[in-house]
Order: sequence, then C-alpha cells, then structure tokens
Amino acid sequence: MPTAAGSMSLRFSGSTPTQELDLLGGSATLPAGNPPIVDVVAEYPKMRHNKSEEDAAVDSIQPKPTSCLCSKVLSNLKAQVMEGQYEATIPTMEDRAMQALYKLALDPIAETLADPNSYGFRTARSSADAASQCFTALARSNCAQWMLEGDIKGCFDNISHDWMLANIPMDKVILQKWLKAGLMENGKFFPTYAGTPQGSVTSAVLANLTLDGLEAMLKKHFKGQKVNYIRFADDFLVTGNSKELLKYQVKPMIKEFMAERGLMLSPEKTKTNIADGFDFLGWNFRKYKGKLLQKPSKDNFAAVRSKISEIISANKTAKQENLIQQLNPVIRGWANYHRHAVAKRSFSSLDYQIWIMLWQWAKRRHPNKGAKWIKKKYFMTTGMRNWVFGCKDQDGKMVILVKASDTAIVRHTKIKGDANPFDSNWNTYFEDRIGRQMGIKGRNQKKLVHLWLRQNGNCQNCGDAITSQTRWRLQYIIPRLLGESDTFSNRVLVHEGCNGLFAYRSLKAV
Repeated sequence: MPTAAGSMSLRFSGSTPTQELDLLGGSATLPAGNPPIVDVVAEYPKMRHNKSEEDAAVDSIQPKPTSCLCSKVLSNLKAQVMEGQYEATIPTMEDRAMQALYKLALDPIAETLADPNSYGFRTARSSADAASQCFTALARSNCAQWMLEGDIKGCFDNISHDWMLANIPMDKVILQKWLKAGLMENGKFFPTYAGTPQGSVTSAVLANLTLDGLEAMLKKHFKGQKVNYIRFADDFLVTGNSKELLKYQVKPMIKEFMAERGLMLSPEKTKTNIADGFDFLGWNFRKYKGKLLQKPSKDNFAAVRSKISEIISANKTAKQENLIQQLNPVIRGWANYHRHAVAKRSFSSLDYQIWIMLWQWAKRRHPNKGAKWIKKKYFMTTGMRNWVFGCKDQDGKMVILVKASDTAIVRHTKIKGDANPFDSNWNTYFEDRIGRQMGIKGRNQKKLVHLWLRQNGNCQNCGDAITSQTRWRLQYIIPRLLGESDTFSNRVLVHEGCNGLFAYRSLKAV
C-alpha cells in the first residue's frame, strides 16, 4: 500500500512458508513466496460488493485520487489507534491470500456449528432476519416481557489466543502465526497478545466460531422459561420471564462463557421491559397497547439526517447533478434497510427534512433571486408530483433525487435457523428464497437464479449489485445475428441501463 512520507506503515509479518494444507479432506501445496493469486482474484468481488444492509444504510463512497485516499485513511486509522478504538493490523497480500484460502474451508464448518439465531457475518443472513427473530420471541401476548441487551467489549481485540488455538478447527501452526504476527509502525514492532487480526478476511469467521455455542447452553439450562438468544456480530439480545431471571441466572452464565474466551460484557448492558422498548441494530422495538412495532430508532434517523446534512454542506457550490448523485445512494440505502419495518412515517419525515435543507442550499446560491425563480431552476414537476429536486445532466438525461417515501414496505421472510448454504440438501430452499427476493417468477425461475448466483449477484457490465430494487434484464453475450444459440449459457444479467454498452463490448470482442 503506498503511503505518504511520514505516514504510518502497518503490516503483518510473513507467515506463509511452504505448507501442505488439509482442506476438508483435500490438500494443496503452496510454494514459498508464491501467493495463490487466483484466490485473491476470487475474493476481490466479495470484498467489493459483500456489504451488509447496515453498511448500505450510511455509506456513500466517492472515488478519490489513490495517494490522497491512502493518506487520509492512514491518518484516520492512526488517530483511532491512539484513541484506543481498536488495534490496527493490515495483512500483506500474501498473507491475505493464504487467509482467503483457509476461509474457504472454515466457512462450511462455521455454518454447520453456528448458533441457529446468529446472523452477523454469515452467508445468506442479514439484520432483517435478526429483527424477524425478535418478533418471533416477543410479539405474542404470552411471550417473554423482559430482555437483556448485551454488547461484548472489544470483541475482536480481546478474544483469547489460547482458546482459539485449542478450539478452532484448522492448522494450529498457521493460525498461531496469524494471531502472533503483530504489527509494525515506523519500523517498530508491536506484538499482539489477544484478539483476531483486524483487516483479515478470516476475522469474522474466527469470531463467530468463538462465540457460537452460547444459545445451545442457554436453551439447555433454561427450558420453559422463554429464554431466547439473538446475536448479530458482537451485539446480542436475551429474553426471559423476569428481570430477576436475567440478572441472577442468565447474566452470570453469559459472563462465565465469555470469560473462558477472554471476553467481557460492556458495562452499559441493560435489562428492559418490552413495554418501554429497546434499540437493536438501528431499530426500536416496543409494544404499543400489546402490539409490537419495529421502527427506525431515533439515533439511526438522526445519524442519516446528519450525514445528508454534511453532504449538502460540503457541496455548497457543486453542480446540482453531482449533489444528487451523492445523496441518492445514502437515501436509497437507508430506506432499503428499513423497508421491512414500520417506517413510512420516518420516510416521509426524512423527505421533508431533506427538502428543507435543499431549499436552504438553493436560496444560499442565489440570494438576490425570488422564490419562484429558484423553484423553477432547481425543482420540477413529474407526473402528479411537484417540487421534485432534479435536473438534466450533460447528456440531457434526467437526474432526479430519490424519495425515501417511494420505497415500498415489504414483509421480510426470516431464513430457517438450520438452513445451511453449504449443504446440498438446502439448494432448492435457497434457490426459491433468492427467486422470491428478486421477484423472479415463471418456469425459468431456477435458471435465472443460477445465472444470478454465477455472477455473484452483480451486473456483468458495471459490476454493481443486481437486486430487486434495480431494473435488470437478460443480455446476449454474443449476438444471435452472429449465429450464436439462444440459450442461458449465452446470456448474462445486466442492469437495464447497461445493455447497450455490454452488447457493444461483446460485439467488439467477437
């Protein structure tokens, strides 16, 4: 990674000698100094596109020059390290490739051993599944009324190395080298004594393997006492019959479980009654007259409003189309994250707040113009809707600000707890589930799902994700007019706006 003069330089020490790996009954020999580049290539699309919905709710990354970006990232990283937020380690490409290879073997094991109601950093699971499980455990009148909200203090930084070396099912020599690799800053070596390596592609799966097993233990010891366990990454929720049960029986057992792994609970954990409500994963869960409602939390709403305000303030002199292009991913991502909740009122409220900020933005640019002139310049009428913030770009194409309230509220279907994407017996279940999520119907549903999976869910032209919220269609790889067959092997899924460009590239390639 290139760094500016005087910047912090962080890296893992080398840990990939010639080693024969035993991967789920198979083996592969990796020569020293020759990293498995094919695995780096395979992992890159995942690293680029495998974002959680929570990330999408607040992220809007704009491309910047590499040197400036690296300098800024390293400066922010160093500041966070100094503040004690986390210990930073950045693997070398060779170590990252080795870790990616082992992760391919660890993922099926982790899925098989995982708690049924663990949802963070797992294939085919999301925060929406965790929210659905909260409903299952709390919605009915005869469900538990009390819950313990928990957060593991510095989870990734404090997991015991000894525990992982004794319990993680992989080559102990390689694992020890990863854990003990340490970091370097300005040529000075700093050893690591605990925690999974930050920045490693295996950090999440190692953390899940460490934390799994608590749900089964709680179910075994508290049968019939409405104890349910829901975890997303290092945040978890435990329900129970009474406050005393959670305080004097459940909590000590959780603390003992964590202590064995070198972990401890954050002191701000609370025990809450469902009538008072609680925040979890950006939502507020609370019963109103006996009915459980899931709404965007006040803190989450304030965070997205603040982010939008920062974008508008930072673009006081920018072109209108550039401002819209920065705002749309934030608005769309936040709305999509909350589309399974009771969120219509929050969507409308956000749209109103955005309108106020944009009107102030427009008036500031033209202090000597009247309201009618400003409205005509920056707002338009589309269909039956007035005051639409939009314009035409250089190519004459309409660029319009999306509205959160246009996002439809859709009920989420929770994934089955024991569903395993690495078990061939569940293939039909996952194909049907993806088909429903993508809105694919008809006799070609399975073929389209296979095609979508083959492309890792991404458009073959622009590389961005294809979801139920994006318009897409099939495109021939080689045009039929050149004599190619009309089969799915000669087709790809692309965004609707990418079709012409993909066909043109295909034709040139032929």
